[in-house]
Amino acid sequence: MTRRSDAIQTEFRVCRWVNLREALHHFGTYAGGIQGQQHIKPLHWYVACRLVLEGGFHPDDITPRPPFRVKSRGGRFILEFDPAAAGGGERTVLGGMKTKNVDVVVTKNGIGPVLAVSCKGMTGAFRNLTNRMEETIGECTNLHITYPAMVFGYLFVLRANRQAEAAAALLPSEHAEPARQLAANDIAVTSGGETVESIIRFHSALRELTGRRGIRDDVSRYEAVALGMVEAVGKDAGNVLAGFPPVDSPLRVEDFFQTMYLRYEERFLFGAPDLKSVTTRLEWDPDSPAFHAEPWQEPVRPQLDYEVRTAQST
Repeated sequence: MTRRSDAIQTEFRVCRWVNLREALHHFGTYAGGIQGQQHIKPLHWYVACRLVLEGGFHPDDITPRPPFRVKSRGGRFILEFDPAAAGGGERTVLGGMKTKNVDVVVTKNGIGPVLAVSCKGMTGAFRNLTNRMEETIGECTNLHITYPAMVFGYLFVLRANRQAEAAAALLPSEHAEPARQLAANDIAVTSGGETVESIIRFHSALRELTGRRGIRDDVSRYEAVALGMVEAVGKDAGNVLAGFPPVDSPLRVEDFFQTMYLRYEERFLFGAPDLKSVTTRLEWDPDSPAFHAEPWQEPVRPQLDYEVRTAQST
């Protein structure tokens, strides 16, 4: 993972093909400033690439553009991995109150933005989480006013800073890392393994913002919301904390994408069959070169943590 991690650390201009562990390892261990979103950019890439491979969306329709090309041959859709095809940036979406740059957007010609994901992350200062709610609600409301049919997801990650790490940071050491000098406000998990109250309250607030099903439903709700706590040190760095959110929570990361696909199909396929030629999710030929790397290409192709949407499996 070292070679891929080094590449992620030094290049943020265009989308790269990464898996969730790589994206979250970068988020959990990143020691630079957060103003340029460099701590969260690989998560944007992960979402964009997953929307192609698992979601069946054409890479040309996605911003940032994933590093893939599509060839159509005899009714088959063949996917090729091509880093030169990758693009970067965010897409500006017209809102009811103002335009908004959105992290990952799928746009269909003649329809507009049909699916979008806002990725946010906090590395500390968790007592300020409730201040995020106004921004969170406002973003969703603003975009749903103009595009009530757009499937909008909110993916939020937190560093699972532990109280034990804060205690260790207080020990004098000439090699101490500044990023590990945790204040009380930066603690996410107590020494007993419990999630701190500010994050529990944030989880409860986010539960009220998810689950939008129809286009006439509350525009301030997202179609899907996910909350993940990311391990930040040691061999577990980049792993999502298994015990929080609770297993019965609608905010579990593993449920996020399937909910987004379901809402998309309800609106743009079942609800609008005349648009099927434009909105149908593609099924990739299982023999596509993107899925069969040569040994010397393995360092740039990640091990996937989801199933690819192939013609033989759907």
